[in-house]
Amino acid sequence: MAAEMSLLQRFCALLLLFTTAAHALKFDLAAHSGAESLKKERCIRNFVAKDTLVVVTAVVGGYKGDGMQVNIHIRDAVGNEYGRPRDIVGESRTVFTSHADAAFDVCFENIMSGSRHPNPASRPIELDVDIGADAKDWSAIQATEKLKPVEAELRRIEELTGEIVREMEYLRLREQKLRDTNESTNTRVKWFGIGTTWLLVGLWAWQIMYLRAYFRSKHLI
Repeated sequence: MAAEMSLLQRFCALLLLFTTAAHALKFDLAAHSGAESLKKERCIRNFVAKDTLVVVTAVVGGYKGDGMQVNIHIRDAVGNEYGRPRDIVGESRTVFTSHADAAFDVCFENIMSGSRHPNPASRPIELDVDIGADAKDWSAIQATEKLKPVEAELRRIEELTGEIVREMEYLRLREQKLRDTNESTNTRVKWFGIGTTWLLVGLWAWQIMYLRAYFRSKHLI
């Protein structure tokens, strides 16, 4: 038990290290004509648990009137939509609470507008997605609850650790469910194989009896 707790603590510490070291995603978004056949979206996917706070911050370069229009579409894998900011220039922030345990996509499209042909035909994008404890404004919480900086940081780490534990419990339940499904499938396949074998044995016996009766009726045996 102690070894398992030590392993869990190491995993949590490692995940917290990666979480702290995470940086915003930067990329260039090429423009297209907007025709349906040529429509191209660039999507970034994250997984989120139900009723989790998410803050999506996108910083889009360029300026209005440069011949391009950047739109954002935020949706999850089960059909929920969380935002459709359009014609973004500068910073755009979307805050929502997830409706389901599902992956969600932040999709960008860059459509050429007007008669201008910009060169280069792309806009720089900087995307930052904060989920759960990272999405909270800890400066405001510290000021409201009159917490010391160390206390606020410890509370943030505590919430992050709680999220990790809940995620591990969710994965454990998923693994258990998949294992139960696998065992149930194996049991069904086993009984199906046994039933098929007995059916073939019965069919073989019936054929022998039928052929013997047929040959006797023809006085061949």
